[in-house]
Amino acid sequence: MNPTPPASRTPPFDVLVREVGPRDGLQSIARTMPTEAKHRWITALAASGLRTIEAGSFVSPKLLPQMADAAAIVRQALTIPGLAVAALAPNLRGARDAFAAGAPELVLTVSASNEHSLANVRMTTEQAVAEAKKICEWRGALPADQRPFVGVALSTSFGCSLSGPVSEDRVVALAVQLAAGGADAVHLADTVGYANPVQVKRLTARVKRELGGKLGAGHFHNTRGQGLANAVAALEAGVTALDSSLGGLGGCPYAPGATGNIVTEDLVFLLESMGLRTGIDLEKLIAARAIVAAALPGEPLYGHLADAGLPKGFVYAATARS
Repeated sequence: MNPTPPASRTPPFDVLVREVGPRDGLQSIARTMPTEAKHRWITALAASGLRTIEAGSFVSPKLLPQMADAAAIVRQALTIPGLAVAALAPNLRGARDAFAAGAPELVLTVSASNEHSLANVRMTTEQAVAEAKKICEWRGALPADQRPFVGVALSTSFGCSLSGPVSEDRVVALAVQLAAGGADAVHLADTVGYANPVQVKRLTARVKRELGGKLGAGHFHNTRGQGLANAVAALEAGVTALDSSLGGLGGCPYAPGATGNIVTEDLVFLLESMGLRTGIDLEKLIAARAIVAAALPGEPLYGHLADAGLPKGFVYAATARS
């Protein structure tokens, strides 16, 4: 398979911003967003120009009742023209369920930290790697025109709140192993917000040297306020896709005090200000916050751009080039 997700074949843009709020954001908070509100939110996100959205997680509703409607959400999202729909699948059963719902892109999760892996998916890191390989083998047995794109999020790549520092050699070795096992892309994830820009640039560059085009997205949390700086460092090391969540929704239950993913609105503004095209309309993106605020009243939403607004004279990168 081509290691480039379908969504990233529709230029012109320089950085693919992958929205993970409907999955990573919602599964990290206690309350459940009504299904109808999720539909309206994803529709609004797509209307802003976002090309890839993680729409849900295929896990047991007993563990994550917030994701009980994942199949319905994926099916509805697939009706939006031009939108690439991704779904998280922590195991083979979840992958089969996501595929049955029509998800063209699967996101698997493997933690570089064994302690985090046990807490998060109840498997050791080695067992999670084996499960990812099993999913890739199952995918490979499907008809060629039906095979979903498979990306693996290598969680806690930059540190773990349960075990502390994570060996960079271990992360590189795991990334190579996952790519060799059939993954189309390996995403480096700062799941608990431990990373710093120097570390991100160094490790990302090492993984890119090993994986080439199979290096996936950078996934950063803003737990300690370094999320956007880390995103820039990842770009400098060769990443061309970044995960983010509208309003910084979400977090991680294993990162005390976590404020969630980097804010999509702030990330898009940063990229456009740097002259990097995203193809996203910031005013429409900010307007989508109202749907979340109404569906989850009182849930904290973060972001500086939403508070301050676009600066006078702001010009999108695409316009500046024309």
